[in-house]
This record gives sequence, structure tokens and C-alpha cells, in this order.
Amino acid sequence: MHLMKYLVKRFFQVWCVGFLPFLGSLHAQTICTPENKLAVERISQKMDQLPEELSDRITAIGEFFLNTPYVEKTLEITDDESLIINILGFDCTTFVESVIALNRSRDLLKYGIGPFENALTFVRYRAGVRNGYPSRLHYFSDWMSDAVAKGVLRDITQDIGGVKYPNKPTFMSENPQFYPQLANEFNLNAMKMIEKGIAEQTYYYIPKDQVQSIEHKIKNGDLIAITASMANLDMVHVGFAVQKNGRIHLLHASSSSKKVEISEKPLHEYLQATKSQSGIMVGRLRP
Repeated sequence: MHLMKYLVKRFFQVWCVGFLPFLGSLHAQTICTPENKLAVERISQKMDQLPEELSDRITAIGEFFLNTPYVEKTLEITDDESLIINILGFDCTTFVESVIALNRSRDLLKYGIGPFENALTFVRYRAGVRNGYPSRLHYFSDWMSDAVAKGVLRDITQDIGGVKYPNKPTFMSENPQFYPQLANEFNLNAMKMIEKGIAEQTYYYIPKDQVQSIEHKIKNGDLIAITASMANLDMVHVGFAVQKNGRIHLLHASSSSKKVEISEKPLHEYLQATKSQSGIMVGRLRP
């Protein structure tokens, strides 16, 4: 069902804009500094060192960025929703997106940055199409649903013991003052429709007091999305699972330590320390 919805949506989006104008505008609106281009090239030279197993490969790519600075709002530097490539500074979401995009483009990076650009567009935007501010997947539960439809990952939360998550985010539309692009009435109304669509879907999560009991079902490289205690917000953080000393830790871009790191505490203990975190959703990347 998810795949069919995605294919139908994809067909009409591409049909409406036309192939050639779409491809031309996609590349014309990409922002990547020379320093970032060089950083991607350096990463590409390490790709032949990666493990064959997908789960281990994801964490290996993520660990390339250990100690990379945490930087907020790196995607908010233009009004026209350009594709921003920045692997020299991350927030938690752009870190996850960049790691996944590097994995998806790894065999083609020797030909230049274009494959990474295309892969990043595919994972960051609804149905893989960048078409203005509302096309970016701002809510991470929406990001996960779209990634499932695109075949990027499988949401395994319910399979490993998850219970229904009352997911009705309205934070963005209720707080447009925090998002300059929502001063545009079209963007604001589009976001309200997106929030309504999210509320109509069914989601599952593992409450944080149950995480340790299902920890053995989480694999290296699984996507860990941390759910919010606030009723009008879906997620507060995201990263990757890393096995360390027999426990699951979080590989993430941390706002508290201001860098990419592997959490000192195991995931269960990490969650207990913060009231704003209610539990987790878990996604397993597809080959």
C-alpha cells in the first residue's frame, strides 16, 4: 500500500513539472561550498574501506563524522528551498540524512558529487521531489513514513513490541514565528494540511521505560527516532543505534555536546535523563 501510494504520487509530480525543467532546476538550486565539495570527495575515497554488511556500513559512515560540529538551521539559508549540502556541520536530522545519502550513492561518488546530491534530495523531500518549502519532510514521523513508502527503510517499531503512539503534531503551524518561511500563507496552509495528514496515520513507539527490555532486538545501524513528551510535537531527536560493550548507544549529532558523538550512556539510560523524551521509533534501512 505504501509503495503504491508513493508510485502514484511520484508519477503525478513528475508529470506535472515535466522531466527537463525539473532536472534543470534541481541542479541549478543546489548550494554546496567548495569546502563541502572537497569534504564529500574525501569521504568518497574511504568508501572502499566500508563493511559489506549494511548495518555495519551505516555506523562506519556515521563514525567518519565523529566530532563534526553541531550546527542548527543549516537548511534555512534561502527562501526558495535550495538543496543545501553541508557535511561540515550538522543538526540531528541533517546528520542522519547525509549518512543515508552517502550510503545510497557510495558506488557512484567516484564520478563526482552529483549522485550524492540526487540521493540527498531523495531522502530529504516528500516522494524524493524538491518542490518548495512544504516538500521538505519537516516532521520526522512524516520523514519515516515517506522513507517507508520510498523503500529506504522498514519501520520495525510495532514488530519489536511497539504500542500505538498518539501522533498529532501541530507545533509548526501553531508557532510560525520560529519558521520564517511560514510567514508565507501558502506555506503555512500547506503545513496545516501536512499536519492533518500525519494525524490520520497510525504510528507506534516503544515507551522509554520499556527500551531496555527490547534492546536485544535493535541492530547496529538501525535508525532511532526519539518521540516527544509534548502533545503537539512528534520527535525531539534522531540518530543511529551503535552496539558498544553489549549495549545499544546512540550515534548522533548532539545539541548538548555540540558535536557528532556516540552517547556515553546506553540508549535506555540516555532516555531516562530527559523529560522531553517519551520513547523511540525504530527504522531498519533496506539494502
